[in-house]
Parts: sequence; C-alpha cells; structure tokens
Amino acid sequence: MSISLGDIAGMIAALAFVVLVLRMGSVVGKAGKVLDETRAGVREITDETVPLLREVTDTVAATGQQVARLDTISSNVATMTTNVSALTSVATATVGRPLIKIAAFTYGVRSAVEVRRLKPVNKAGGRS
Repeated sequence: MSISLGDIAGMIAALAFVVLVLRMGSVVGKAGKVLDETRAGVREITDETVPLLREVTDTVAATGQQVARLDTISSNVATMTTNVSALTSVATATVGRPLIKIAAFTYGVRSAVEVRRLKPVNKAGGRS
C-alpha cells in the first residue's frame, strides 16, 4: 500500500479540522459557563429586587396616606387662621374703639390738670 502526497495532505487537513472542532467546542463550553453565570446573576438580582419593589410600593402608599393627612391638617390650619383673623377683627372693633376713647379721655384730663397746675396763682387766692 502506498501513500500518496494527496493522502498525506488529506490527513493533515483532517487533523487540523479535528483540532479546530476541539477548540471550537472549548470556546462553546466556556460561553455556556458564562451564560450559566449570567443566568444565576440575573436570578439573584430578580430574587432581591422583587421584595425591594414591594417595600417601595408599600412606602409610596404610606407616603400618599401621610400626604393626604397633611393636606387635611393644612386645610384645618387655614380655617383656624381665618377664624383667628375674624376674631381679632371683632375684638379690635369691640374693645379697641372704647379703649381708644378712654385713652383720649384720660389724656385730655391729664392735659387739663397739667395746664391747671402750671398756671400762676393770683394774689387774690385764685388762679388766673
């Protein structure tokens, strides 16, 4: 049996193809491991994210309730402010005007007493 030059070239090509297939299999195997790690990472992130999203949803709902309460409180404070303003106006009108009149009267009396006290005394026993 004789081996020709073409047979040797065919054997070399076949061996090269086998080496290429083995190397490609190794690359595909490594890519499979990378995909497995990626899948595990995504699963872990998903497992951690779902409870976190539930907590965020609960927090947002609780915050909405608190904002609604604050809105009610703000409305009540605005109503109280209006009522206090009206009460102040009534108190000023009721008490303020008479107090101003009393203050003016006492000022007038004090001024009259001061003028009377500062006038010189007449020798006849009276004030001039």
